[in-house]
Amino acid sequence: MKMNKLDWYIIKKFLQTFFVTVMLFVVIIMVFDVAEKLDDFLEKSAPLKEIFSVYYVNIIPSLLNTYSPIFIFISVLYFTSRLASRTEIIAMLAGGVSFRRILFPFMLASALLAFGSYVLNAWVIPVTDKNRVRFENTYMRDYYSKAKSTIFRQIKPGVILYMEYFNNNDSSGVGVSLEEYKEKELKSSLFGRFIRWSPQTKKWRLEMVWQRDFLPNGNQKIQYHSQLDTLIQFNPDDFFFRLEDVQSLNQTELRAMIAKEKLRGSSNVDLLETELYRRYASPFSTFILVLIAVSVAGRKTRGGLGFSLGIGIFVILFFLFFSKYFISIGQTGGIIPYLAVWLPNLLFAPIAYVFYRFAQK
Repeated sequence: MKMNKLDWYIIKKFLQTFFVTVMLFVVIIMVFDVAEKLDDFLEKSAPLKEIFSVYYVNIIPSLLNTYSPIFIFISVLYFTSRLASRTEIIAMLAGGVSFRRILFPFMLASALLAFGSYVLNAWVIPVTDKNRVRFENTYMRDYYSKAKSTIFRQIKPGVILYMEYFNNNDSSGVGVSLEEYKEKELKSSLFGRFIRWSPQTKKWRLEMVWQRDFLPNGNQKIQYHSQLDTLIQFNPDDFFFRLEDVQSLNQTELRAMIAKEKLRGSSNVDLLETELYRRYASPFSTFILVLIAVSVAGRKTRGGLGFSLGIGIFVILFFLFFSKYFISIGQTGGIIPYLAVWLPNLLFAPIAYVFYRFAQK
């Protein structure tokens, strides 16, 4: 379909309204966030330069992505209502331009924003969020937040790791046990009194190590090592990964973590899979919300912008409620994660069609 001046006009006004709205709200949100966390920054002596150049610069993409559905919806409502109140949409319809044709530039701009949302979710936010997490680990979390006791993991099929205590501040731990099973039969075990992780070599060093191999004839082969370097397939960062920081993983890292957690029989698989599928489903909601907004706001009413905004806000609140509700159910395993993230789109797509059918044509 050939683009004309009207298309460029609508796209320009749509995107201008969106970016002005989103930047205004981001500034307001950041001001309130500074006020809330000021005591924490002062208590941890966080440098002023890093607060703004590292922490707040790196949370802007996350804020944009989190609130973009609201901002897109409000922007389209406001801009389209202005067009309707100035009788511009009626003039387009009277000039032979169909309502479907008027929707074309809105959908084209929506496609740009949806693609931008996916790129933010999958690749940009994981990079910026890693910087945010590093800042929080340095200035906003205490020493003991990077220490854990009673660590129990399956690191690969049939291999169980147990550790009494590990401190990631100095990469050392005590009381590590590694057991290998074949089905239900214990084949070998290894116990080390002390353990240390080397970030440079990506190896574990065990001290005061007892190694047992259980032979087919029922005997045991026992070996003692004062020191033993080994490639245990486990990174200490996995002990301290917070599920709320899952957005710091890009698509490749997230898929790898899902595979790893499935291997361990972890209960976090549903949460991770919900996040993975959400990154694909969320951009598609842009088209549904824009269709509803244009259909509602494109009708000229005596009440002006107030009526359109009222209906629009009511719809967006319900959409956000259902999105959060189904995502939370998917994260806990109540619904298949794939279905949980797509259900809001599937439910609101017919609603969007109804609004479209009754739009002013």
